[in-house]
Amino acid sequence: MNASSHSSPSKFSFSDVENHLSGLDAQTVASLIEQSSDIAVIIENGLVKDVAVASEDLRRSGFAEGWVGRPWIDTVSADSRMKVEAMLKSGDSAASVRPRQLNHPSGGVRDVLVSYRTVRTQPKGPVIALGRDLREVAELQQRLVRAQQDIERDYARLRKAESRYKMVFEAVSEPILIITSDELIVEAANRAAGSVLGLEPERLARTDFAGLFSPRGARAVERMVAKAIASGAASAENTELTSGKTVNLTASVFGNGADARLVVKIIDDAQGLSKSGGNRDQLLRALEQLPDAFIVTDDELRILAANRAFLEMANLSDEEQATGARLSQYLGRSTTDLNVLVSTLKANGTARNFATVLRDRFNAEEQVEVAAVSTGEAKPNYYAFSVRIVSRRFATDPAPGEELPRSVEHLTNLVGRMPLKDIVRDSTTLIERLCIEAALKLTDDNRASAAEILGLSRQGLYSKLKRFGIDDKA
Repeated sequence: MNASSHSSPSKFSFSDVENHLSGLDAQTVASLIEQSSDIAVIIENGLVKDVAVASEDLRRSGFAEGWVGRPWIDTVSADSRMKVEAMLKSGDSAASVRPRQLNHPSGGVRDVLVSYRTVRTQPKGPVIALGRDLREVAELQQRLVRAQQDIERDYARLRKAESRYKMVFEAVSEPILIITSDELIVEAANRAAGSVLGLEPERLARTDFAGLFSPRGARAVERMVAKAIASGAASAENTELTSGKTVNLTASVFGNGADARLVVKIIDDAQGLSKSGGNRDQLLRALEQLPDAFIVTDDELRILAANRAFLEMANLSDEEQATGARLSQYLGRSTTDLNVLVSTLKANGTARNFATVLRDRFNAEEQVEVAAVSTGEAKPNYYAFSVRIVSRRFATDPAPGEELPRSVEHLTNLVGRMPLKDIVRDSTTLIERLCIEAALKLTDDNRASAAEILGLSRQGLYSKLKRFGIDDKA
């Protein structure tokens, strides 16, 4: 007796199975069952009587081997045993039950996940479990979950970066606006800009930038924007606002095409003079003409301003190329150099005669000496660096009081008295010791940093310190 004889046909069931399927023999039915599932299991009284595995992947892995004669419940993981009991107790009628997902232990790292649907051939007769391998589906689901987690992490990082940007943007004392390059609409303005323009930053947003100026000033702004888009940066002097106040403007472009934006700085001469007593411009001009490089960075060592001497040392054509870059791109043998320098600044507020190297944009290096100062408790914190090239001086004029070590003189006097290989060995030992002492001096006896500069492991450095007796002097 088949399943259709126990229930009335529905619009989703065959309507005349007696006429169409009554002639099927057992082999044909078995073939249909095998082809319609990845695995088919015949269970009687809870025991596996027969198994057919159609999936080539499952066959290669040896899946279902040794099942025949065992209770079906023993072939699944502990978390699936209750599901097996429910499926076997589905009733005496020849009705199928809803699919259940079972985990089968395997020799691999993970269990094999199979979705089963059971059907009885006749009341009190064997149960046929038709299974579908869900490992690929599970893998796709896991990939989807991982991708979703990655998106959420990236979104969280983006939100944090946006928050930091807004905090820095508001903290900058210079009046700054960000405007679109096509319609000249203000997208963002800090409080300093709102103070100069006489409007709250919230009211400035979505405002026509040119509309903030008099007709003559608006034309100057449009010319400045056109020049900035063409060359990357431009300025406009004595630009009149609608209030009658005159300001100077500088604009630089970031982004490309329709997404391009302009960063516009407003220079309010009257406000600058009142704050500096009339000496601000003279001070800036003096720093610009200083023969030594002068650099100002934020607390994360990103360059905010640099004078002409630094641009020449770094082979940069204008200040915009340096602005926003990390100082480590140009200054320091490694990040350890700057870490030592910043640690000194945080501890003492100033640093003098710090020897390091300066790299230009073509990676050519010059020996330099750095003096630096920190604004300390002020928020936001800034660092100022004065950089002087000293490589030529080191080559021609040794520093006073620093003569060559006597051991070097001693080595040169050994020529003719000892074989060359012995002199070379002693010279190598001397050079190695001098390099270690120089690294310790450079890092203020910070041995972890000295090991990094020398390209040694900490254990290797400690071994050499002990060998040369330097460890005993520390």
